[in-house]
Amino acid sequence: MSLRSPLGKVRGLGSARNGTHHWWMQKVTAVALIPLTIWFVASIVQMTQADHAIVTNWLSSPVVATLMLLFIITGIYHLKLGLQVIIEDYIHSEGQKIALQMIVTFGCVALATLAIFSILKIAL
Repeated sequence: MSLRSPLGKVRGLGSARNGTHHWWMQKVTAVALIPLTIWFVASIVQMTQADHAIVTNWLSSPVVATLMLLFIITGIYHLKLGLQVIIEDYIHSEGQKIALQMIVTFGCVALATLAIFSILKIAL
């Protein structure tokens, strides 16, 4: 028998600690994606008639490459956070949760690595 209260037993455990950070990161990335997405869509619209050389030259600009890297990293991190919430909420088997979380994490890391490598290869 423990003399600790039920609140004392769970303090610092569970979603009360990780959930707040997760929620804040989801909101911060969402807000960061607003201007980045507007910039990205406007840039793509301007490049609709451009050939490969023009787009490559455009992406080799340091400002454009930096904004594109920010867009990719923020977007993929936001994607990972969102998929994590969906898996936690709708998958009930612990084994499936762990497997899907690993697949999502690996997929996001692989996608981010390929995108970052591609952008840096063109920019440098």
